[in-house]
Amino acid sequence: MYFLMNISQISAFQAVMTSASLSDAAKKLGRTQPAVSAAIKTLEDQLGLQLFDRQGRKLVPVPEAHYLLTEADAILSQLSRVRQTMRSLVDGQTGNLSVAAMPGPVSVLFPRFIATQIKGDAGITVSILARSSNQIAELARAQNIDFGFADAPQNTEAQTLYDAEFIAADCFLATPADHPLAARDVVSLSDLDDEPMGCLQANHAHQQDLQDMFRARDLTFRTMVESQTFLPILQFVSAGQCCAILDPLTVVHVKTAGAMTEHIQVRPLAEKIRYRYAIIAPRYRPASVLANKMRDAWRQEVMTLLSDVGSDPRMET
Repeated sequence: MYFLMNISQISAFQAVMTSASLSDAAKKLGRTQPAVSAAIKTLEDQLGLQLFDRQGRKLVPVPEAHYLLTEADAILSQLSRVRQTMRSLVDGQTGNLSVAAMPGPVSVLFPRFIATQIKGDAGITVSILARSSNQIAELARAQNIDFGFADAPQNTEAQTLYDAEFIAADCFLATPADHPLAARDVVSLSDLDDEPMGCLQANHAHQQDLQDMFRARDLTFRTMVESQTFLPILQFVSAGQCCAILDPLTVVHVKTAGAMTEHIQVRPLAEKIRYRYAIIAPRYRPASVLANKMRDAWRQEVMTLLSDVGSDPRMET
């Protein structure tokens, strides 16, 4: 029978049942007394049942009205919960968030940011995936994540199913703390000629750019160790076995690591070597308020972190 009733009628009925008088019910609802009386009369007509005996100005509920009150309480309580949930969704205080980040940021910086943003809110559940940059792009193309953080994609033709925002910033040189170059204020690529280096894998855009820059200056880039990310390479730098030209977020990680900085020095480079990151979002997956809020906050967080280390971050197209 509930499909015959509207919320206004149910609210009026509940107010009359839980108030001392019709006028008290009207005040509780912020409505006029005739409007409440009309709502009750219409409800009775639709139900085909008299809910109250009229005794002068008093409305005395019949036994069936007490049953209806139990149902009305349940309906209005559920409606209140729905309203609260929707308000939380609008405010980005509840919901599900599915995100991905490349190795490196996903180890400390990215989850630390997410944890700070949700502030232990029990209304938010988070899924954080650690994936390579190519895998993050694939997840975005499949519309399977809310957003991801990765190296800037090299294949621009594949970006028809996702949108990407690009952030570029200056790279730095990491040297062992006792290395002669650690005493320099600024290091040039010529200082790294034939120096043992830790680097990303040969097919990575950053490594290809470095190789091109060394060749253009007739310098030798001598690979001592290569890895998918810079974090393992830092162990070799810390052990005094090589230097490495790091992306700036790895520099943030080094400075955050504390104990490792006792064995590693970070120096600016004379040549401007830009590293490009991307915040990737599926184009055809509707973004929740929570996802938009987190993505915007992460963009600002990245810009702040990069600015703090003096890497001159800029948004690019």
